[in-house]
Amino acid sequence: MALADYIAEKPVVDTARLRLRPLRPDDVPALEEWMADKALYAYWGKGPGKTDKQPALLFARPAKPSKSFHLGIEEKAAGKVVGDLWVYRIENDRTATVAIRLAPSRQGRGFGTEALSAMTRFCFACTELRHLRAEVDVRNAASRRMLEKCGYRREGPVRHGKMVSVRCDFCVYGIRSGTATCAMEYGVRDWLAGRFAAWYGRGIMRSGATKLERNGRNGRGGAVRPPPSPCPDEP
Repeated sequence: MALADYIAEKPVVDTARLRLRPLRPDDVPALEEWMADKALYAYWGKGPGKTDKQPALLFARPAKPSKSFHLGIEEKAAGKVVGDLWVYRIENDRTATVAIRLAPSRQGRGFGTEALSAMTRFCFACTELRHLRAEVDVRNAASRRMLEKCGYRREGPVRHGKMVSVRCDFCVYGIRSGTATCAMEYGVRDWLAGRFAAWYGRGIMRSGATKLERNGRNGRGGAVRPPPSPCPDEP
């Protein structure tokens, strides 16, 4: 599979407790519960935007074709979306940036680690991406721990850089496909099985075909740097 295969139909990825899937208009009531919560934006680089305050606007226009992913994080037990996740800033189909946020009421339960681990694994197994990056405010210790639990390693600091509309110190984290870190993080057999499926089949997680069970715990923090643009794919 390749990123181009997901332009029209975005992936669905299952974990033990979560489902990463495209957002739908019937998710609006759940999104309204947390998207505008100012506590979520302490390290987000900006306050809630127009679509955060009015999630229905996400569906006001047809989504533009894009290789980027913007997926909701559905808590299976609750049956509603409690966060969202992006894969964006795709460069030459090899490098991309990830971002994630969770409703304040769902932070501290390991949902962020579980979702990001699954998405990282999916990107390496089912697309041609080979390097994922994330940017996080240095004060956001919980999100830095979450990235490290998912196998991301600090690649360098940025002093007084611009995060959306705020200047602050932030860290760049990254993980590469095929490295010892990636293999150990996900298990050598599972990782190799994912690569085999990506080469010879439809992929191990296309449209929820296979569950990814990767549990972890993350502390409170709730956000790894958001995308800079306010469109549905890159808010």
